[in-house]
Order: sequence, then C-alpha cells, then structure tokens
Amino acid sequence: MKKEEVKKANGLALLPIVVFLVLYLGTGIYFEYIHPLEGQMGFYIMSVVIAFSIALITAFVQNRSLTFDQKIHVCAQGIGDDNITIMLFIFLAAGAFGGIAQQAGGASSTANLLLSIVPGQFAIPGLFLIASLISMAMGTSVGTITILVPIAAKAAENSSLSLALCVGTVVGGAMFGDNLSYISDTTIAATKTQGVLMKDKFRTNFRIALPAALTTLVILIVLAMRSGTVQMAEYSYNLIQAIPYFIVLVLALLGLNVFIVLGIGIVLFVIAGILTGTVTYVSALTSMGSGTSNMFETMIVTILVASICSLIRENGGFEAILQFIERHFSGKRGGMAGISLLTMLMDISTANNTVAIVMAAPIAKDISGHYDIDPKKTASLLDTCSCIMQGIIPYGAQLLIASSLARISSLQIMPYLFYPYLLALCVLIAIVRE
Repeated sequence: MKKEEVKKANGLALLPIVVFLVLYLGTGIYFEYIHPLEGQMGFYIMSVVIAFSIALITAFVQNRSLTFDQKIHVCAQGIGDDNITIMLFIFLAAGAFGGIAQQAGGASSTANLLLSIVPGQFAIPGLFLIASLISMAMGTSVGTITILVPIAAKAAENSSLSLALCVGTVVGGAMFGDNLSYISDTTIAATKTQGVLMKDKFRTNFRIALPAALTTLVILIVLAMRSGTVQMAEYSYNLIQAIPYFIVLVLALLGLNVFIVLGIGIVLFVIAGILTGTVTYVSALTSMGSGTSNMFETMIVTILVASICSLIRENGGFEAILQFIERHFSGKRGGMAGISLLTMLMDISTANNTVAIVMAAPIAKDISGHYDIDPKKTASLLDTCSCIMQGIIPYGAQLLIASSLARISSLQIMPYLFYPYLLALCVLIAIVRE
C-alpha cells in the first residue's frame, strides 16, 4: 500500500479559519456588545453558513497548483468520508425524534414528573439532577434550559435562594446531560469524526464527568440545607408521554445502535401521542418534518467544514498546526492538552459546541494519531471541552436563553456555573494523570 505523502507545513493554509473567525466572531461581538439590536442575539445575526461559505471560497482561491476540478475532488473526498456520511444520517434521525417527542408532550411531562417527586428541601440539587436526566434523554441542553429555567425562576421566587444560583444549576445539569447523551449532536459529531463507538466514548467521558457532577451535587446540597425549604408548585404530567424518554435513555445506555434507539423512540412517541390525543397522522408527519428541517443548518455546516478542512489539509495547514503543537507540547499529555485547547478556542470563537467539534475534529484526529492518543479519549475531549466552554461563555445560546427567560444578565449567572468549572478541573486532572 502506498504511503500517504506528508504535506509540507504551510501556515497560510489556515487563512480560511482566520477569515471565518474574523467574520463570525467580529460580527457577533459588534452586534452583541457594541451596537446591540433589540430582540436579537448578536452572535446569531450572521449565519454560520454564510461565514463558512466565505471561508470555503477563501480556501478555493489558495493553492494555484491545483485546478478548480482537483479542488472539488479534494472536497468530495472529505464530504464522502464514511464517518461524515453516518453523522449526517444520524442528524436527520435525531431531528425527527426531537420533533415528534416535542409534539407528543414528552419533554414537559418528563420534567413535571420528576419535579413532582423532588422534596422542597432539596429543590436545587433536584433541579440539577432533573436537568441532567432530561438533557441526556432529549440530547439538547438548549431545549432543557428552555423547559426548566422558568420553573427554576419560580422556585427562587418562592424561597430565599438566589435566582442566578437556580438558573446556573439548570444550565450546569443541562450541559452534563448533553455531554453524555447518546443522541446529542455533540456526541454524534465527536464519535463519528473519530470513528469510535458511542458507548466507548460514554465510558471514557463518564469517568471525567461523574466526579464533577458529584462535587456539584454536594455543593448544591449544602447550599440547599442552608436556605430552607422551597415551596414547589403542583406540576401536571402524563406518565404515558414521559415513558418513551426513559426507555430511550435505558436503550442508549445499554449500547444499542443509535439508529435503532432513535427509531424505537420515534415509534414510541407516535404511540404515546396517539393514546393521549396530542398526535395525529398529520401532526406526526409535520413535527418530524420540522425536526429534520431544524437539523439542516447543522448538516450544511458539517459539509462546508468537511470541505474546508480537506482543502486546508491538502494545502499543508494541518501539518503547520502539528508542528506548532510539537514545539509547545510534548508527549501524550501535551497532545491531549493541545486537543483540549484547540476545541475550547473553537467554541469561544463560534459560540456553538457542535460547530466547534466539527471544526476541531479533523485536526484533533491528526494530533491523536501523531501522539498515539486513544481515539476514545480524543472524542471525549472534543465533546467535554466544547461543553465546558459552551456552558460558560456569556454570549452562547445556553446562557443567553437562560438569562432571557430569567430576566437577568448572563454575567450574573456565571459565578454559579459550578459544574462547567469543576468539569474543566477534572479534564485537567485526567490529562495530568495520563
């Protein structure tokens, strides 16, 4: 078998990434902090698709030794990678699942069921556990925050607890569940780009996330015991609507193929919706269609990033990054630190953990191979580090939505994000112990 040619390091090949960051981050900062527009989040004014499209054009302009058709072939090879193809199909299935689950009323019933059994004394740690379970079952931190923050705000109103503490608790739990969920787009992106099984990534991830979650729970229990009893409201739920989420969660944890898990979940929510009168033949089709449509931007971004990264690799950009890491990081620990830092910087720049993973993943895979890092650990670092930053940055969707629903500044929530901070510490410890 012919050995793959090693590309000559070329730092200019990274220009498309710089163009993307300047456009997207620059526009976001301007409209979020310098010239904010009422009712709009600054980092979502410029479409990420447009920013990546301009970056792709930049990549095409480079390297005149290749013809246009040859560059198209390079992009096609990147898009046609087996793991990219599987990832796109899973995004579609996850979108259909999310759409029918929402239509059937599964998310609200599951949240209300769990809230109804939480003692008032332990409302705050209870919110963390509930956010974790719902996010893990739904595969979305934003959806979990949207459901639970109004409830957390009400709990704060009925007690002496800080509103920012209650909201920060929900955000932390949502990020914990999203990080470990089998059907989260971040998990899908991290595992498929590294070619590892979700259950293997889960086990590796769990060993890092569990200590952070348990420490967070201890802190919240202590705060709850000092604050007295919270008067919880009466929450209505339908057990039939909630059961499918628990079944999906169990099946995922048992290690079933993600397509089978999502397929069973879709069927169960259709049945639950029909039995409880929330779903009809028409609404089932419409909701699943809407769910898949919501995934289109993520899929387009995946295709664009795969194309850009293929051209950057062809032009020697990845080799330049590897040489930089070799100069500043040594050994397996250094490689893992490099992957972690790269992922965090991508998330800070894009304010989107899935996009950050898709951007960092090809480079991380090269670093993983160069330093002989287990791909399971690479996938875990990609997902974990993107979730850490996404749960902390005040301009990310999670904190912006949470602050909007609670009517407080996202900066007020940041001191109470115990879980993301502790998770960062656990990642550092895991790297040092390697």
